[in-house]
Amino acid sequence: MARGRAIIPGMDVTPAPTVRMIDVGDKPLSLRTARASARLVAATATVDYVRTGRLVKGDALAAARLAAIMAAKRTSEFVPLCHPLPIDAVEVAIDCSAADRVLIEATVRATARTGVEMEALVAVTAAALTIYDMAKSIDPGMTLEDVRLEEKTGGVRGDFRRT
Repeated sequence: MARGRAIIPGMDVTPAPTVRMIDVGDKPLSLRTARASARLVAATATVDYVRTGRLVKGDALAAARLAAIMAAKRTSEFVPLCHPLPIDAVEVAIDCSAADRVLIEATVRATARTGVEMEALVAVTAAALTIYDMAKSIDPGMTLEDVRLEEKTGGVRGDFRRT
């Protein structure tokens, strides 16, 4: 993106002289949703240990789900300019059916004045990092890949869906 040019037509992207939080006080409350995904690539044996709950530290899938929920609720503590939001729900899906990867998806919903994209992205990242932490003793070569927003709904700028 060229400096000062908007990706979204009509959106002001003039660089601010300092970092600031956006004032959302005048925006109406609306239902906001965001779905994000991440992929943890690992050795086949590692994914088998994760899938079957045989890691020394315990059930990585349960721990990852809990980490995702906790991270979504506390995103504003990790990302400095995010507003703290009253999260309505966090749904986490973890798929270990592929031999060499764990797919993670989180959907976050809130009735708020700003979106929950960051909460969904932080959720999948925390889940993947939790699995990494629990399996790193047997596979330190795992990689976290493709953390991305899949879709969002609500808000003034409308919906987004990755094609």
